[in-house]
Amino acid sequence: MINTKKVVVVLPAYNASETLQKTYEEIPFDIVDEVVLVDDNSLDATLKVAKVLGIKHILKHDENKGYGANQKSCYKKALSLNADVVIMLHPDYQYTPKLIHSMAYLIANEVYPVVMGSRILGKGALNGGMPMYKYIANRFLTLFQNILIGQKLSEYHSGFRAFSKEVLNVISLEHNSDDFIFDNQMLCQIFNKGFEIAEITCPTKYSSESSSINFQRSVIYGVGVIEVSIQYFLHKKKIKTFQIFN
Repeated sequence: MINTKKVVVVLPAYNASETLQKTYEEIPFDIVDEVVLVDDNSLDATLKVAKVLGIKHILKHDENKGYGANQKSCYKKALSLNADVVIMLHPDYQYTPKLIHSMAYLIANEVYPVVMGSRILGKGALNGGMPMYKYIANRFLTLFQNILIGQKLSEYHSGFRAFSKEVLNVISLEHNSDDFIFDNQMLCQIFNKGFEIAEITCPTKYSSESSSINFQRSVIYGVGVIEVSIQYFLHKKKIKTFQIFN
């Protein structure tokens, strides 16, 4: 049934010139109809590589707006192309595009409206080189989030995600942060609308070429995750209303 649905892969890119080609060449074009790359004002040759690869839909931010802002541009463009299934894939080759078949199948056949590639199911994270402090932080934050949000995800922090167009059309992405916390705000919006999220085991690769935030930014992100989780808990308990969840 996948072939009856339009599948669009979006690549939120920033300084991805060294890994973009490897990522792009593993995309399964037997089911993927379009690829969208949004460049967040990279300082390297990301745009040049994208053009050489023949990526048809390339957007460039005139200034570095942030990871969340990049995703907003990605999803807006994908929906304008009449996508039925939108898959967000980091072009830093940290996640394998070979899982796109499985992720798209679950959505195209209406099994789940959202699918995440989990680095925590199995031993993909540590085997792939995830720093120990990030692994421990991931486990702590995920436990905290599951308790407050009332879900049972193995992790909330994977950057490999697939969505049905119905999900992207009903959540208010414009209310979310332009920074990394966008990912967690988006998941809370999805749960707030009553959608379920599936997870599949995803091997991962950490290398010097892979995109990663430093320790200081990681701490800021972790504090943001806790804040969003508390906001969602208060919103669901009707103690306080937050605009991003409406």
